[in-house]
Amino acid sequence: MKRPRATSPPSISTTVKPPLTPPVTPILKQKLHRTGTPKWFPLKLTHTELTLPLTFPTGQTFRWKQTGAIQYSGTIGPHLVSLRQRPGDDTVSYCVHCSTSPKSAELALLDFLNAEISLAELWSDFSKKDPRFGELAKHLRGARVLRQDPLECLIQFLCSSNNNIARITKMVDFVSSLGLHLGDIDGFEFHQFPSLDRLSRVSEAEFRNAGFGYRAKYITGTVNALQSKPGGGDEWLLSLRKLDLQEAVSALCTLPGVGPKVAACIALFSLDQHSAIPVDTHVWQIATNYLLPDLAGAKLTPKLHGRVAEAFVSKYGEYAGWAQTLLFIAELPAQKTLLQSFSQPISKLDNSAKDNETSCDMLKP
Repeated sequence: MKRPRATSPPSISTTVKPPLTPPVTPILKQKLHRTGTPKWFPLKLTHTELTLPLTFPTGQTFRWKQTGAIQYSGTIGPHLVSLRQRPGDDTVSYCVHCSTSPKSAELALLDFLNAEISLAELWSDFSKKDPRFGELAKHLRGARVLRQDPLECLIQFLCSSNNNIARITKMVDFVSSLGLHLGDIDGFEFHQFPSLDRLSRVSEAEFRNAGFGYRAKYITGTVNALQSKPGGGDEWLLSLRKLDLQEAVSALCTLPGVGPKVAACIALFSLDQHSAIPVDTHVWQIATNYLLPDLAGAKLTPKLHGRVAEAFVSKYGEYAGWAQTLLFIAELPAQKTLLQSFSQPISKLDNSAKDNETSCDMLKP
């Protein structure tokens, strides 16, 4: 499975709608407050701590939509929010469109953005360990790793197996539309992510009819497996945040359709496993160029997956997954063009500074 390799941030006009009308969603009993005229508030995160185009359209999540020039909108639990950055404004602003509580929405948003982790401190540490990273970080600041709901992240990456951006988005939109409708922004419909109970009432045939192909059996199988967990699937997934990385990955791999690469994505983007390194052929190629040159020409095997991950952790430490995220983004065509426009192209750095380049590339063109 490959994390779809984004060619550029997806445009509003090319986002694909769900192929079929999903099964009727029951109305959930929760009191929602919908705002009138949007009111924007500072999030107290500067652009060096959060740059929206380097965080949302990079393959971590497929549920957030671009709803403005530098504006992205999405749901976090029962909260529908937008984030935006304006030229010349050093801070990020947010707007709550629908929520059970505006204050709860702000707290949920900060948690979703991993706001307690300082990018400035991480980038400084990585730059000392790798001069090449330091050069990239000068121009690509603010690329954060998200802290998503584990169920939401799991289902999205089951959809991503051997897939491309447009089709993944179509599938994720279909799944999302099974949840409670929270509002519309700029022509997009936004829904609370459906519960396990709601997902359990969608058959494999219905997913297949919606274009999921063989992934339909993985989604229904995983939903059934989660529902059988003592205490419930949501609690079981959250409990993986307390395990070490290998234990969490092994537990995830017991679910239908989840292999080591998908498990590493889920671990990194939702389970606080900051050293998780999803490895595919693209990451392997880059790793052998910069981290493990002695393995150049070798065939990637499950055993060598571990060596690649160990090499990243050895280089960057316990937050190696965050370092890989920036290095992946630097490989996206739009960012490579930006980097090449600077007076000292990254490709001209001396070899001693080039001892790492990777991408958390599970994305396929």
